[in-house]
Amino acid sequence: MGPSRAEDEAILRRLRIFLSHVGGCNSDLTNEGQLFREATSGRDSQPGSLSIDVLTEIMTGSGRADREKIFRFFEGRPDLQTPVEIGKDAHRELTYKQLIALVRECGVHPMQLLVNDPARYFTVMEAVGFIDISLGIKMGVQFSLWGGSVVNLGTEKHKEIFFDGIDNVDYPGCFAMTELHHGSNVQGIETTATFDKESDEFVVLTPNEGATKWWIGNAAVHGKFATVFAKLIIPSPSGDSDMGVHAFIVPIRSMADHSVLPGVEIRDCGYKVGLNGVDNGALRFHSVRIPRDNLLNRFGDLSRDGKYTSTLPTINKRFAATLGELVGGRVGLAYGSVGILKASVTIATRYSLLRRQFGPPDQPEISILDYQSQQQKLMPMLASAYAFHFATAYLMDRYSEMKKTHEDAVVADVHALSAGLKAYITSYTAKALSTCRESCGGHGYAAVNRFGSLRNDHDIFQTFEGDNTVLLQQVAADLLKQYRAKFKGAPLAVTWNYLRESMGTYLSQTNPVVTHRDEKMHLRDPRFQLDAFQFRTARLLHTVALRLRKHSKRLGAFGAWNRCLNHLLTLAESHIESVILAKFNEAVKRCQDPDARKLLKLLRDLYALDRIWHDVGTFRNQDYVAPNKAKAIHKQMEILCAEVRQVAGPLVDAFGIPDSLLRAPIGLQSGQYSEYTHYVGFSD
Repeated sequence: MGPSRAEDEAILRRLRIFLSHVGGCNSDLTNEGQLFREATSGRDSQPGSLSIDVLTEIMTGSGRADREKIFRFFEGRPDLQTPVEIGKDAHRELTYKQLIALVRECGVHPMQLLVNDPARYFTVMEAVGFIDISLGIKMGVQFSLWGGSVVNLGTEKHKEIFFDGIDNVDYPGCFAMTELHHGSNVQGIETTATFDKESDEFVVLTPNEGATKWWIGNAAVHGKFATVFAKLIIPSPSGDSDMGVHAFIVPIRSMADHSVLPGVEIRDCGYKVGLNGVDNGALRFHSVRIPRDNLLNRFGDLSRDGKYTSTLPTINKRFAATLGELVGGRVGLAYGSVGILKASVTIATRYSLLRRQFGPPDQPEISILDYQSQQQKLMPMLASAYAFHFATAYLMDRYSEMKKTHEDAVVADVHALSAGLKAYITSYTAKALSTCRESCGGHGYAAVNRFGSLRNDHDIFQTFEGDNTVLLQQVAADLLKQYRAKFKGAPLAVTWNYLRESMGTYLSQTNPVVTHRDEKMHLRDPRFQLDAFQFRTARLLHTVALRLRKHSKRLGAFGAWNRCLNHLLTLAESHIESVILAKFNEAVKRCQDPDARKLLKLLRDLYALDRIWHDVGTFRNQDYVAPNKAKAIHKQMEILCAEVRQVAGPLVDAFGIPDSLLRAPIGLQSGQYSEYTHYVGFSD
């Protein structure tokens, strides 16, 4: 049962006294009381008897069995749990041991899942991320990157030789794309693989310092093979022919004794800000010879006599096809980032429900989550975790469809959607981690409570598998491509369909009656919310297209793009928020349980209005939201935060993260303070 009306009034009285203590607040307490009563008036009608299993089933779906299998295995293996204090070398060996145990003892085969059921693969990746984020990344390097490059860029002969060894981790490997001088600009890499016709081999060469392969996961300690991206060079009497960037399998350590092979030079990149369970290394190749068959030849092949063939006519098309097959890494990072957000919000929310501070004499202190400031820090994050979950679930479905059909339209859609969601979600989670830490005060600073390790391990998500700023530009470029296609009468990609209507309707004069509507029913109407998001995207797209056309006349295409870059990034973020909200709406409609649906709608409303308020200046500048409406949106957001607070505990419980894997004393479901004091050495 929820608190009584008398308890509500007592909380309000304590809030008044607290405000008088901190001083400097001239708020109208009558209005404050009205706001508080609005927020709690529906408390008794809220689904207090909601089964956590119903919501957990919604959040885990078909992946629940895999999650529980993995959780049970690691809960029963304390020797595989990562301690709070662990050195780099020990952490690397533990992470490798965890990966081997996952495959050979727990019986989970990520490589098989990646090929046959990608959605289950990403569910497993999220689950192992709760064990240790380093394990999640190690798994991604072994299977998604190294294994994925062999499966997606190679042909049957490569799968026959390497698949089983990758699957059972007999062939630990690397993905050697990034170089010291080139990261995002992969076409600019300088490593070469020159064909030697006499020996029927490629000669792999690092021609200069800048071509050193850098930040290569699995390279420093465990890797035996590497997929090396290099320019394929074909010599001829008339001059060398550069066929563009291709992928080659290069052995780097002996299968017999693990010694570094001749011509290969490996260095350790050392301690990092986070993810020190992953052995990142640097590689140089001194004329290393590999068989011609080690070319991963799905998109381009070389015959014994040195003749190059490809179904794709240009270097750019071959390069685009190659990178298009590697988007699985971005899908995994987006999904994994949501898991990290879930964990951090769970810890911060449970602690905020437990922690009590301030109150009048002779009366109990109140939970810090009863303070409006704490609610507005954490409750939108909780809503966002749910929103991101449904968006990445949709991305996984589209990715699975892409792997089955290989349709060009689906490939293009997944490429842009994975870039946008990876960039948006990882950037949001990075900021949220710091806010969660701060929301837990000094106790959030204790390493055992995990915010530090979560924040440090996650930080790189913003820049690997594509720098977020670069990825958002890819989304903006695709939007502009769709914009041009619309005016040529071409069909739009599925995710972009709303632009057809928005560009024809939303850009017309805004209705003054609608822009001033401020009643609760209107603001919580999903049609208003999605219309607002899509109006903003359409407006940004239309105006940036005009700006680019104007500036390109004087500055050229590159200069115009750079001149409008911030506008383009805002456009991409706006579009991704529209997609996220649309998928949240669909999740609410699909939900059959009435209590769960109420909760999802509550979270959806909070996510939508929080994002509108966050960018209210744009809506005001575009005359889409009048001043009175902006004020009403802010008020509704405050009320929604207070409403979500009342069910925050069940909502984080529904993420289904076991205490033994969450491992933060202040974030446990019960006994938080006891566990915390035991950790530092007190016996009772």
